[in-house]
Amino acid sequence: MPYPARCSVRATSGLETSGPWSPRFPGVRRAFATPNGLAGWVTGSGPEVLLLHGGPGMTDYMESLLPELDGYQSASFQQRGVAPSTLTGPFDVPTLREDVIEVLDTLGWQAPVIVGHSWGGHLLLHLLAARPARVGAALMVDPLGAVGDGGLAAFQEELMRRLPRATLARLEELDAIEATRELTRDEHLEAMEIAWPGYFSSLDAAQPIPQTGHAPSTESWASIRAELPALVPLLRGCNVPTRFVHGARDPLPVTASTETAELMDAPVDVLPGNGHFPWLEDPGSVRRSLDRLLAAAGSATANQR
Repeated sequence: MPYPARCSVRATSGLETSGPWSPRFPGVRRAFATPNGLAGWVTGSGPEVLLLHGGPGMTDYMESLLPELDGYQSASFQQRGVAPSTLTGPFDVPTLREDVIEVLDTLGWQAPVIVGHSWGGHLLLHLLAARPARVGAALMVDPLGAVGDGGLAAFQEELMRRLPRATLARLEELDAIEATRELTRDEHLEAMEIAWPGYFSSLDAAQPIPQTGHAPSTESWASIRAELPALVPLLRGCNVPTRFVHGARDPLPVTASTETAELMDAPVDVLPGNGHFPWLEDPGSVRRSLDRLLAAAGSATANQR
């Protein structure tokens, strides 16, 4: 499924009545912007679901999941650093975590279901650790984990193994440039674009990259690594209903999910033949995991009565 072109949203505070996706997604009911300039949109009707995109520093791509969320009221927002949201930092984990709380407050959502993909799943782990009362249920889709380095070293090794030699050579050139100066926006986007096919189950299965902007991510990655050791004790015994779903062919290893799920006593759906974006390679797979999560949460609530 190709990613739709990006459009901008007027940066105002409060809720708006129409959104930039309206011509392409007729179900979009409104766009919004938070007091600190985070732009987002709401579509559909039903139980509230907030979507957190990956990165950090990437353009929001979660609209590609919308076809699986019929029957839900879904919201997404562009994380700071990329238009149409604020371009200003800081870009550390605590700030990005509190940005999610600001979005929930702007929407008037107390504790919705939250679906986080990749870095967005890791950000959701930080919400569960620090602000669990604001999460009604959590679905982690191919997340960076909380145990050890979260799977980063294995991910980097596997991603490089998959890419053609010419791609690796160009990435090395960009690394050498970055050692002497900051990469330009176009150079950052080039690096993401040529590495992108390695995220899928095979290079032939890759779909077009949705990126049109890039936020500073050095600060975010330093903060992610610094905050990792504190996550395990905070997540152990978490009582928010949580489920993981992970593609078996994702370069980010399945252990990123299974090891974190084990300490949280949460189930994991491992999807054979799927890469880092399971809903693109196996449409309906994320919806099935979401339905299982909410069915189990409902049963647990009924048993407590």
